[in-house]
Amino acid sequence: MEEENKKSEELKEEDLTEKQEQEQKTNQNAKEKMEEERKTVIVEETKKKSKRTLITIIILTIFLLAILLFSVIFALLNIDNNQILKGVSIMEIDVGGLTVEEATQKLNEIVTEKLDDDIVLRHGDEETLVDGNTFNAKFDIDTAVVEAYNLGRNGNIITNNYEILTTKLWKRNVDCTLYLDQDLLQSMINDISVKMSDAVIQSNYYIEDEKLIISSGKPGYSIKQQELKNHIYETIQSVLKTNIYQEIEIPVENKNPDPIDIEKIRNEIYKEPQDAYVEKDPITVHPHVNGVDFAISMEEAKELIKEEKEEYTIPLKITVPKKTIADLGEEAFPEQLATFSTRYDASNRNRSNNIELATKKINGTVIMPGESFSFNTIVGRRTIEAGFKEGTAYIGGKVVPDVGGGVCQVSSTLYNVALLANLEIKERSNHMFLTSYVKPGRDATVYSGSIDLIFKNTRNYPIKIEAISQNGVCKVSFNGIKEETEYEVIIQSKITSYINYSTTYKEDNTLEKGKEVIEQYGSNGCRSEAYRILKLNGKVVSQTLLSKDTYSPMQRIVRRGTK
Repeated sequence: MEEENKKSEELKEEDLTEKQEQEQKTNQNAKEKMEEERKTVIVEETKKKSKRTLITIIILTIFLLAILLFSVIFALLNIDNNQILKGVSIMEIDVGGLTVEEATQKLNEIVTEKLDDDIVLRHGDEETLVDGNTFNAKFDIDTAVVEAYNLGRNGNIITNNYEILTTKLWKRNVDCTLYLDQDLLQSMINDISVKMSDAVIQSNYYIEDEKLIISSGKPGYSIKQQELKNHIYETIQSVLKTNIYQEIEIPVENKNPDPIDIEKIRNEIYKEPQDAYVEKDPITVHPHVNGVDFAISMEEAKELIKEEKEEYTIPLKITVPKKTIADLGEEAFPEQLATFSTRYDASNRNRSNNIELATKKINGTVIMPGESFSFNTIVGRRTIEAGFKEGTAYIGGKVVPDVGGGVCQVSSTLYNVALLANLEIKERSNHMFLTSYVKPGRDATVYSGSIDLIFKNTRNYPIKIEAISQNGVCKVSFNGIKEETEYEVIIQSKITSYINYSTTYKEDNTLEKGKEVIEQYGSNGCRSEAYRILKLNGKVVSQTLLSKDTYSPMQRIVRRGTK
């Protein structure tokens, strides 16, 4: 029985093993069949991909050939085109379809007209009129036109045609470089700086008799010069794109004056006494030099300026040499080099007093070769204490009382003599309004501590100033020794345009309603140019621009009754 059971179990085990082997065989066959099917699918997919790639390559090749063919045809059509592409503009001015010559002419005509457009530089109630010509503005039109013409011409066939198409579709603008005369720009900013009624005033000094007078500075506004220059550049560039009235608010900042440097002042005025003498072969004139120094110690001077005052007086020790230039007489100044006269109303006693006093102060001054003459330094501050009286001056657009009024006529007369003597002008400013005693462009305004007239003796010999004002005539002459070559000097001034005045009405409750009283008569302003012409033997050898000036119109002010 046990044996039978044992055999039965062995038979069962054999059946199980066979069954397992059969199942394994079946699974193996299934796997092999699936692998064959997968390989078949991969092969089919590979064939399909290869077919798609080939079709893509064929399409791209046809497309590129079409583009190339189109480009060649397009290039052949444009090969003889000598015009700027349609859709191109320069400084927003359309030049498409024009030749280089036509575009250049068109731009030059527009620029020439637009550079005359007024630009107002404003600071509070004060304004200065300028335009592009004030700074000799120039646009580099030639370079811009060449750049515009080269669009669609500088690359290969494909890039050129791409540029031609995109330009026609989306337009192209070429910028044009603007150049301004930096000297004229800086000069104009300096001029505005010193004429601002609320400008910062630096401390200054002058010598009067045996006293050094130092005036304290005053805080005020200073122009942010680079910022203003940027605004001017941008405005002149934009004037071609718009007809809108252009106005620039002058950027300023509050500033305090520099502290008084007493040691620097002492070093500048200190001189050792020297006798005057004349050397011959070659002739050389040596004027006397007064010895100048503080009559007090440096410590005392420093203590003195510690006080907060508008003006400080330091006593000086003047040492006069044994022989002065006055002792040399005509030996040193035998010939008249230049002379100029202006007329004034002698019946106006205060103004006459100021003119005559300023004339006396400059009379007898000797300017050595290479030395500069400063009107404010020689004449000093115009104060009641110095003998000046209340005259009239132009301030804030009005004629108002001002101590020293009339002194500008002396500086203007002196300026013209310096021009006629062919001297170098270092500093000069025109008046805000036209003057009656000289032509536009030939005036020189001065103001203590800010606006000065400075010129340099560029001749080989010293110059002596002879100045006198009497009976309504202010006359200034320069005497000295003539050069080996002396030029005939002609000063020419011309008005280039006029600026019309405006009328302002002020309500006045002291006048009957409907009644009007003229408080100030208006007058037109203008723009002018002044030139110095040198002649030799009757022929012009040079013509130099001295200045381009703008004179503001004076408002007509009318009081209108409301009572």
